[in-house]
Amino acid sequence: MTKRSGSADLPLHGGRVPRWLGERMTALGAVMAEAIVIEYGRDEFLRRLAHPFWFQSFGAVIGMDWHSSGVTTSVLGALKRGLGPRAGELGIHVCGGRGRQSRATPAELVAVGERTGIDGAALARASRLVAKVDSAAVQDGFDLYLHGFVVTDDGRWAVIQQGMNGERRQARRYHWLSEGLAEGRSGFLDSPHAAVDGPGQGTIVNLADRRAAVSRVRQLDLLAELGPDGIVGEIARLDAAAGRAPAPEEPAQPMLPHLAMPAHEEVRSENVVARRLHGALAAAAERGPADFPDLLLTPGVGARTVLSLAMVAEVVHGAPCRFSDPARFSLAHGGKDRNPYPVPTAVYDRTIAVMKAAVRKARLGEADALAALHRLDAQARRLEATAEGPSVDAFMAQERARSHEYGGRSVFGWERAPENGDARAVEGS
Repeated sequence: MTKRSGSADLPLHGGRVPRWLGERMTALGAVMAEAIVIEYGRDEFLRRLAHPFWFQSFGAVIGMDWHSSGVTTSVLGALKRGLGPRAGELGIHVCGGRGRQSRATPAELVAVGERTGIDGAALARASRLVAKVDSAAVQDGFDLYLHGFVVTDDGRWAVIQQGMNGERRQARRYHWLSEGLAEGRSGFLDSPHAAVDGPGQGTIVNLADRRAAVSRVRQLDLLAELGPDGIVGEIARLDAAAGRAPAPEEPAQPMLPHLAMPAHEEVRSENVVARRLHGALAAAAERGPADFPDLLLTPGVGARTVLSLAMVAEVVHGAPCRFSDPARFSLAHGGKDRNPYPVPTAVYDRTIAVMKAAVRKARLGEADALAALHRLDAQARRLEATAEGPSVDAFMAQERARSHEYGGRSVFGWERAPENGDARAVEGS
């Protein structure tokens, strides 16, 4: 049986991803997904998508805002665009999306079934049931507006849904994973979520919890025995007796990891585990040239690009405990709103080039390049215990000051050289 893997609070943000960034997110997201499939298989990729901490970190490392609700739409959109042309080869199909795209999910799944031979009708039914559970059986004040369904040629799938509460300016993301899900419709009504992400709102009605099985049966019994009018009368009687002491509640589920994404947009030092940053910096400086002798022949690739590669490698190879600070991964490629600093497009493009070269060689049976990424990640973790480096604030200040050297760009334009110690954007560029 599937079980929750954690929760998170997500501030609700608007805006859109500019084309110049969206194209890079598509390229890097797709090649990272392919690297995971090559190294660990399609089932593991689905497990990653169903892990809320990993999902948020993945969005941050490809350049999306590190904490906002928009990461869900952007990540699913980037994967859909990037993996679509490779669906036949990789055996991974990304369906659905936001708004009108979400409603087209069942038809997309039927089409996938026709192309691959899996039961598309059953997948479409699963899509509808998942949406119904999170919109009707789980009444937590959030209205669903996004539904992404990722399915493999083996018929296994992961679903990422998101709801919003406009009054509170908050979003909640729900993760599902078919692995271990009971056969038949009852499997959707027995604690099916892989995770539920969102701000705590106190007690909620969750009829999809396994502990609500008796309640579901009794609701049907009451409807048959009393009818609608009888139920209304019974509710009135209970309201009149509301002064009674409440029955003791059933013990809550064990505490799960909780990721609280703050309302502030800027990355602050408390949002990053500094020793992990120092480990990546040390690995980039000490091991980059030794581990990447061929890849470093790519024009312009140096220690700064290897730092980004170390963070990308961690998202590809890292264990779940490594993703407790998603903000750290935004230090790889910045953010469109200049938080934590402008997107270093030159570094980003070199990262994509190196990753594409490594994956291309791996497809041809040459695993050395992907193995080097694995070694880089392992070295960064080993160095965390002893490595020293700048504070998080000092590192971000340095990146802002040098942003123009790295092709820094944001929604405000290109970065120009600092004036009086402050880098500024060139408007309209």
